[in-house]
Amino acid sequence: MSRLSHFDAQGAARMVDVGAKEVTARVARASGRVRMQPETVRLIRDRKLAKGDVFEVARLAGIMAAKRTSELIPLCHPLPLEAVELSFDFPDATSVAIEAVARVTARTGVEMEALVAASTAALTIYDMCKSVDRAMVIEEIRLEEKSGGRSGHFVRAAQ
Repeated sequence: MSRLSHFDAQGAARMVDVGAKEVTARVARASGRVRMQPETVRLIRDRKLAKGDVFEVARLAGIMAAKRTSELIPLCHPLPLEAVELSFDFPDATSVAIEAVARVTARTGVEMEALVAASTAALTIYDMCKSVDRAMVIEEIRLEEKSGGRSGHFVRAAQ
């Protein structure tokens, strides 16, 4: 494994200097999942929760969070995001799948923005549904794919 880039030779934290990096189009796709009771899935699907449309609120929360990633993760560079998209699916009777895609043309990648978007959407789903299901589990927040930049294209291997 290569040396961690957020630490200098003495071990002190540092923000990586990206000034000499090439500006390229960069895309990152992250995912997550919220496991819950089947009845909670039905309430979300049928838009019957008292707090409103869970997915629209989670979508807005994810977008807003992605835009503030550099305020949440200490060594992230602020990025001029071009797009953040969130989608939701029901892969089975007991879970909601989340996918977040972030795009930018910049000197550094948008992996953290996509991960923050997916994480925040999952937390928002939990918040909106906790009155009916406190046993929900947020899991599998992970980078699925990223492109652009010197490190090239990454796609998570199928499991």
